[in-house]
Amino acid sequence: MPPNGHMIVGHFRLDIGYSSPMTTPLLDIATWTAERATRRQPWQSPYLAMYASVWGGIVTDPALMLVPIDDHMVHRGDGVFDTCKCVGGSLYNLGAHLDRLEQSAAALHIKMPCDRDTLVGLIRDTVRAGGKPEASVRVLVSRGPGSFGCSPYDCPGPALYIMVTDLPPSFMDAHPQGATAAVSTIPAKPPFFAAVKNCNYLPNVLMKKESKDRKVDFVICLDASGFLAEGPTENIGIVGADGTLAFPTLDNILPGTTMLRVVALARELTARGDRPTNVVFRDITVDEAEAAAEMLIVGTTPNVTAVRQFNDRIFEHALEGPAYRKLSQALEADILTNSALHTAID
Repeated sequence: MPPNGHMIVGHFRLDIGYSSPMTTPLLDIATWTAERATRRQPWQSPYLAMYASVWGGIVTDPALMLVPIDDHMVHRGDGVFDTCKCVGGSLYNLGAHLDRLEQSAAALHIKMPCDRDTLVGLIRDTVRAGGKPEASVRVLVSRGPGSFGCSPYDCPGPALYIMVTDLPPSFMDAHPQGATAAVSTIPAKPPFFAAVKNCNYLPNVLMKKESKDRKVDFVICLDASGFLAEGPTENIGIVGADGTLAFPTLDNILPGTTMLRVVALARELTARGDRPTNVVFRDITVDEAEAAAEMLIVGTTPNVTAVRQFNDRIFEHALEGPAYRKLSQALEADILTNSALHTAID
């Protein structure tokens, strides 16, 4: 080391002595808390409550909704999540969401941090702390804190985070004219990763960016064989001239809880002789989608959405499509009245 207390690194000189004072504030917990307590960001207004197992409780101040930087979910994307919604003070289809969460965790060999009953109790408490009967609930299970390395064995145990935010309106409530969609330039995930709802969402992020940049509501990626796969966070279906509702084969997509619920409701309609006339999972080409009688987008947040344009194809009567009308009504009724799928927060 040079005698003047300076170390030369590449083209930069680092002052490691005491000749030059620090200009960046050095915070401790008291000064950090005092400074952060008065700073609220506009995008934080929908944040209602958060539970974190690493802190052992629930917070409602957005400044305290924190995840440790060394949690492998943060710097490696090593975690899984699922999102459900609370409507009228009841969590809709919670069991299906938690089933998928547990399946995703098992696929990545992450042990669930607690049993199902305890998890449901924590979700209920966090939603109640948020203070609103209508809310979006995201449950995340991470590998947990433990080094900045890549090895999952650096983490002593998993961590659980529950985030409650305002529930946004369904797509058709916000955009009653219907949706526009186009084929994405981002390739679909390989089948294994497509089926695991993990926290590495980079392809989904790029798809959402693409849709914004291209000024369409949704983009739809294609699998390795060129068949329709899924949107950034939504499933895609088409209705043929014969009334058959088709979704992409489940081998290459995330099995959406709303999609599976829509399939069940569609089969009930079919059994009564109503539209759709049949429901199938199969490979769907872009040409088939462009020639379809109807195109639908389904998801936890958008519900059932009518597509009015896909690529250059205009669906002139998208809002009058019989499958869209029947299925959107059936799903909305299911959300509001199907007590078998409701978990009350009280």
